[in-house]
Amino acid sequence: MNLVLVRGLCYIVASIFFVFGLKMLSSPTTARKGNMVSSIGMLIAIVTALTAMTDIKWAWIIAGAGVGSTIGALAARLVKMTSMPQMVGLFNGFGGLASLLVGWSEFHGRWADADATRLFTMVAIFLTVLTGGVTFSGSLVAFGKLAGMVTGKPMLYKGRNAVNAVILIAMVALGIFFCTQKIAQVDGAGLYIGFTGIIILALILGVLSTIGIGGADMPVVICLLNSYSGLAACAAGFVINNNVLIVSGSLVGASGLVLTSIMCKAMNRSLTNVLFSGFGSATSAKGAAYKGEAKPVSAEDAYLILEAASSVVFVPGYGMAVAQAQHVVRELGDLLADNGAEIKYCIHPVAGRMPGHMNVLLAEANVPYEQLVEPQDVNPTIEIVDVAIVIGANDVVNPAAREDESSPLWGMPVINVDHARTCIVLKRTLNPGFAGVDNPLFFKENTRMLFGDAKASIMLLVSEFKH
Repeated sequence: MNLVLVRGLCYIVASIFFVFGLKMLSSPTTARKGNMVSSIGMLIAIVTALTAMTDIKWAWIIAGAGVGSTIGALAARLVKMTSMPQMVGLFNGFGGLASLLVGWSEFHGRWADADATRLFTMVAIFLTVLTGGVTFSGSLVAFGKLAGMVTGKPMLYKGRNAVNAVILIAMVALGIFFCTQKIAQVDGAGLYIGFTGIIILALILGVLSTIGIGGADMPVVICLLNSYSGLAACAAGFVINNNVLIVSGSLVGASGLVLTSIMCKAMNRSLTNVLFSGFGSATSAKGAAYKGEAKPVSAEDAYLILEAASSVVFVPGYGMAVAQAQHVVRELGDLLADNGAEIKYCIHPVAGRMPGHMNVLLAEANVPYEQLVEPQDVNPTIEIVDVAIVIGANDVVNPAAREDESSPLWGMPVINVDHARTCIVLKRTLNPGFAGVDNPLFFKENTRMLFGDAKASIMLLVSEFKH
């Protein structure tokens, strides 16, 4: 059988594996299998691509595979779940960098004979370098914000949008010059200088377009950068004429854009603001200063409230991830269920530092999938919920989003825990969350503050139930 036909069939099989793997990733019950299916598809694609190469330096291939596999294995085993968002952001950046290097390599091999290069290929190289550079530098900034190396507050300056617009226009102008080099009849050195300018401007644009976004908006940014990395890979597929790279990049790019749209709706913000770097600037505004007297509660008194409850809703947030409290949360939920209470875990789409952060943590603790619900499933009947337990969440339960038009969170759909009969908030202090916005929930009449480490506090509640 023709080897070209065999390779084409292998690429189709790999693409099918990607599609089914992505579908399986949509459910926690099949996510592990989906990850394995996608990995097998990628293995098939890599082996097939290697067989199409005539001059392979196997020493470099084996060395690269070994180093990459080692880094991946160590990251999977050693990186804590609390650090998973910044690791995802970093991996997005590496994906963009890989695409940029592919485009650079292809151009480097063609620039001396530019007249033999088709316009389509030149455009593909330009788009690969553009999206790859923006993704790489933007992801590094997102990583810094999530890791606490860079301030989570938006870094704004006068004329920010104008500067970004000028850089974008300059990149487009250089791109036109670069792609139409046969018309311009420029010398090779001038073409390479223009290409280098595109790379530098792309890296600068990635930084400037991300530093102005507040830390609380990082889940949306992670989705968008993930989409960018997929689009960069797709463009790289056109550069090297690899069908499976085009398919996989398109899948990642499209799914990332869909998830970005979902995140925007969850925060009541527009996708246009994200794309044009105005996203998150609202978090720099000052909402009202809330005053009142918080009502602390001891673990013993909180136990008495929970022991009498017939319905309990857990609302996890980043604080649960920091405290690594997901296992004791599930244990407390099981004890409450044994006591006759109806248990639900309400997860806001932007809770945590990346999409699905809380879902992953609760799945790790073997929380039944049917107990996981979204805000629209809880809010209509929240008034009849006996106890809402907020574990480290802040912005996604802030009633200022409904009550205070001056708040940066105004209009954002939140979980209305303040409408429950009793709300128990587990927090170390009364400090605001990642968005830097004060929370009037702490001073509501039906709110009780259980101060301390979330894991330690819940372990005390579990101990009360057991004894």
